[in-house]
Amino acid sequence: MTTEIKVPTLGESITEGTLAAWLKKPGEAVAADEPVASLETDKVAVDVPAPVAGVMGQQVVEAGATVEVGALLGTIEAGGGAVSSSTPPAARAEAAAAQASVEPASADAQTLSPAVRKLVLEKGIDPTGITGTGKDGRLTKEDVLAASDKGANAPVTLPVAGTAAPLTTSARAEERVKMSRLRLTVAKRLKEAQNTAAILTTFNDVDMSAVIAARNTYKDLFEKKHGIRLGFMGFFTKAVCMALRDIPAVNASIEGDEIVYHDYADISVAVSTPKGLVVPVVRDAQALSVAGIEKAIADFGKRGKDGTLTADDMKGGTFTISNGGVFGSLMSTPIINTPQSGVLGLHRIEDRPVVRGGQVVVRPMMYLALSYDHRIVDGREAVTFLVAVKNAIEDPTRLLIDL
Repeated sequence: MTTEIKVPTLGESITEGTLAAWLKKPGEAVAADEPVASLETDKVAVDVPAPVAGVMGQQVVEAGATVEVGALLGTIEAGGGAVSSSTPPAARAEAAAAQASVEPASADAQTLSPAVRKLVLEKGIDPTGITGTGKDGRLTKEDVLAASDKGANAPVTLPVAGTAAPLTTSARAEERVKMSRLRLTVAKRLKEAQNTAAILTTFNDVDMSAVIAARNTYKDLFEKKHGIRLGFMGFFTKAVCMALRDIPAVNASIEGDEIVYHDYADISVAVSTPKGLVVPVVRDAQALSVAGIEKAIADFGKRGKDGTLTADDMKGGTFTISNGGVFGSLMSTPIINTPQSGVLGLHRIEDRPVVRGGQVVVRPMMYLALSYDHRIVDGREAVTFLVAVKNAIEDPTRLLIDL
């Protein structure tokens, strides 16, 4: 009996995707609902599950092809017969790497996120010998690192697909890699924002002394009570929500010839993933505590690394916060995430001399950058918004008494 594998529904307004990789080879045993292929949409990677248990049959679409929702990808044939567990670790590891096409693909009977696949190949580890602690038993980066540290698997030298030959003094090698669908979409939207919006950036700096002191005082109690680390994003998100309430134009968007003002703050938070930068949304951030915000952001970060963020996670958003400081950025002019009218760029914290009470002192300072759509937000509103964020961070008590 033959069962067809078709492109599943990919989310609201998404009609097509790119087949990133096959996660099963023809002839391999497949369990019902086990991912057999990975699709890239404009926003996220989506696993294609097997509709029934059986054996991987024909694969009618090659990796890299664009496919529409409902299109035929391949077939599942009746039968069984998984790869023998007696297969040597090196052979099983090579089988894992042999699936690589657009990028290193998954291992034998496991589905690995892009970050985990890369780490498996870098460490030369057979993933079939590692017990996964992630969702549905999937491997995480921590599982692979732990196995590597414990020597649970004998190192194996694996070929990495798409890796250019080592450069020599007499060679000038080049490698051409097709842009992922996500990267193409990001490029298109960023250029669209520049072409459509009247983007202007205003700067300020903020003394992080008070927030750092509060974090150092309460971080242990905070983690013990809430089970999550206390970072700076919770403070900044709360400060942004207060400023958006006072300056609603920064939380607005243009639709046709109308300006839409939002009485809620859905904050898009830039998250780096193995496939690029994505912006999942913290819904109703204005109603969340610092702990609630930190939990939401930590969850996005984890799922971003595991490749399990969904299109719904990225849907909407009224304002964006982008923290380039974690990568060492001193200053930048972020591009707004249309149709939003503002994005706040955070940067690295470094000790700098400043004047306080007529004395030159050293303080941990951070540059803030607000890029905004000048069609909606005027200069006075932008500066007032940024000063409000600065005041709340320099005096966190304002966040408690709503000033």
